[in-house]
Amino acid sequence: MNTIDAAKPEDYLQIDIVSDVVCPWCVIGFKQLEQAIHQTGTPATVKWHPFELNPNMAEDGENLRDHIHRKYGLDEAASAQTRERLTALGLELGFAFNYSDDMRMVNTFRAHQLLHWAGPYGKEHPLKMALFEAYFIRHEDLNDLTVLGEIAQGVGLNPAEAQDVLSDGRFAQTVRQEEKFFTDQGIQGVPAVIFDRRHLVSGAQGVDAYVSILRQLNGHFST
Repeated sequence: MNTIDAAKPEDYLQIDIVSDVVCPWCVIGFKQLEQAIHQTGTPATVKWHPFELNPNMAEDGENLRDHIHRKYGLDEAASAQTRERLTALGLELGFAFNYSDDMRMVNTFRAHQLLHWAGPYGKEHPLKMALFEAYFIRHEDLNDLTVLGEIAQGVGLNPAEAQDVLSDGRFAQTVRQEEKFFTDQGIQGVPAVIFDRRHLVSGAQGVDAYVSILRQLNGHFST
């Protein structure tokens, strides 16, 4: 969990985010939310939860442009326009998307297992951010054991232990159960942001919308 602002534990606003590490709108949505948290001075704790956009993705992945065309029917021009929009939004929020024609969509089940393992060490949030950067900026394969070990090491985790966790799949069933829990609740797309374990907001809503939500939930906080 990540404490965005300092406060007594009982004053934290719990924010649960269901997302995938290869979801650009999850990056955008979180960065918007992060700005809103700082603007409102809301002491908040973020907990990430697994969702796979492509649970049946092959081990070697698929060219991202081909994947977008196959899954969403977007032609090359529409796909390029979407990437340009995401890149512009990212720059406004401090995240530099680095799209290229040779990027690949990858299987993310191992990445979610790694995040689950990182939680008790207090490294889930920095690891999530590192995975976003590894995929969208450096085009790293988030299904590769060595790559995932190196990313884990980068946030202060033991890379050998990280690879062992993924090799033996000790958290695989737990992650599958958590994924099923959220899909059973009707979540079919991400990001899905749950405030105070009660209020679900779907999609990247924008900084102003998140500011409004936070103020409604925490009327005693002020800018």
